[in-house]
Amino acid sequence: MTAIRRSIVVDRRPEDVCAYVLDASRLPEWQASAVTAERLDTGPPHIGSRTRIVRRVGSREMPTTMEITDYNPPYSWSMRGVDGPVRGLLRGEIEPLDEGRRSRVTLELDFDSHGIGRVLVPLLVRPMARKEMPINERRLKDRLESGAA
Repeated sequence: MTAIRRSIVVDRRPEDVCAYVLDASRLPEWQASAVTAERLDTGPPHIGSRTRIVRRVGSREMPTTMEITDYNPPYSWSMRGVDGPVRGLLRGEIEPLDEGRRSRVTLELDFDSHGIGRVLVPLLVRPMARKEMPINERRLKDRLESGAA
């Protein structure tokens, strides 16, 4: 299956967008399914940094660990799930617009599945992610542009 890819334009500098998006404590503010998120290491984000995220999937809460696999602030990053039957593969890109005053944020999400995840991804996870991504984009844009970020 193909990755889910969406873009939005945000009236904030790439540095602001990158700092907010990669701050694990902020994930539940803009990702609808994220219940909690916490960094598992200290210091600024870097390749190898891990974040533990608990997501609501249907009526269940599912923990997962994501690891940064590529990090080129403030322009791009990639993360991959390292545990569980459904492992997210996320790539983010931030393109400066209007001499860096605004940003185009592109998120690309795919899934790697193992065991029961092979059934869950097409039936539940991918449809849920397709429905949630526009909501997450709106929330991200609202948070960044309102100054709450």
